[in-house]
Amino acid sequence: MWLVVLLVLGGIAAGYYYYWQMGAEQVAPPPPPVEAPPAPAPAAEAPVVRHPIENAQPSAGETSGLPPLNQSDDAMRDTLTGFFGQKQVEELFDLRDIVRRFVVTVDNLPRKKVPMRYRLFKPVAGKLQTTGKEDSLSLGPDNYRRYQPYVLLAGAVDIDKLVTVYIHFYPLFQEEYQGLGYPNGYFNDRLVDTIDDLLATPDAPAQIKLVRPNVLYQFADPDLEALSAGQKILIRMGPENAARIKARLRDLRRRVTGQPLPAPGTAG
Repeated sequence: MWLVVLLVLGGIAAGYYYYWQMGAEQVAPPPPPVEAPPAPAPAAEAPVVRHPIENAQPSAGETSGLPPLNQSDDAMRDTLTGFFGQKQVEELFDLRDIVRRFVVTVDNLPRKKVPMRYRLFKPVAGKLQTTGKEDSLSLGPDNYRRYQPYVLLAGAVDIDKLVTVYIHFYPLFQEEYQGLGYPNGYFNDRLVDTIDDLLATPDAPAQIKLVRPNVLYQFADPDLEALSAGQKILIRMGPENAARIKARLRDLRRRVTGQPLPAPGTAG
């Protein structure tokens, strides 16, 4: 349910070292020759930006006139409404702290969990649909249909307009990303890393077996259970929905990097 956020929509700060030295006055005997103070430590190098946002090459748009970060919800809400319509936006999105929810979601999808308090999308309607019992428990085909509104939403997005909007609001995303504890981070690099993690999701088996050791369901296959939060969402969507989302993510990646996908087995 969070994947579409990547289709709805990281400055670099160099650290500096300094030193100081205290000396003690001596009257007699004469002080020994003073050694030269140690050379100051060089300024920390700014991290390499792998995917500068200038490479996105928007088709149109501005980069000025942004609201302050803590007053950006109205502008973001209007933008989402322009893409999807007021009814869908109100039904699907949580419209508080939108920039923060987007940035936190992107940052955490490659991790094991996405903080629920910062999700941008409202929960998928209905309950998890399963078939079978106990040892034969598995995801049911009806479960995949629960995600179709989000997949259709992703398919309807104009990628060129999307990237224009992303670049326009990028300074806000960057400011929020640095404020989350990445003062030297670059948000667009993190976005690309997240997309690459999602695209690396393995193809799900025809039957996805489940176990329920406590209240929550888990994948019976330990390899599936070990996947990142974003990859698990793609698995739960079902193979057809996942394939459609991946196709849109490939388009988005090309636009925000100006580069094709790296060859399998190479660094992103």
